[in-house]
Amino acid sequence: MNKVLVKLYVPQIGAEYDIWIPLNRRIYNVIKLLVKALKEFTNGEFAPTKLPELYDRKTAIPYDINLTVGESSIINGTEMILIV
Repeated sequence: MNKVLVKLYVPQIGAEYDIWIPLNRRIYNVIKLLVKALKEFTNGEFAPTKLPELYDRKTAIPYDINLTVGESSIINGTEMILIV
């Protein structure tokens, strides 16, 4: 399996999503893809002017954007928060 299923919380819009993210992508690129998808899901309501940060929901520690998802602590069932 080359993807993991995670729960993403987006406090800015008060929403949560279950999403599949690829293990071989850098977290920086995953954040960019999430922003693009959220912009489409919300019909432009979610349109940050700067790149949001991705945090582990349980520890509140930000993910290193230079690591791939597979190199990070992200596994199936991980709960994350995307904060602008």
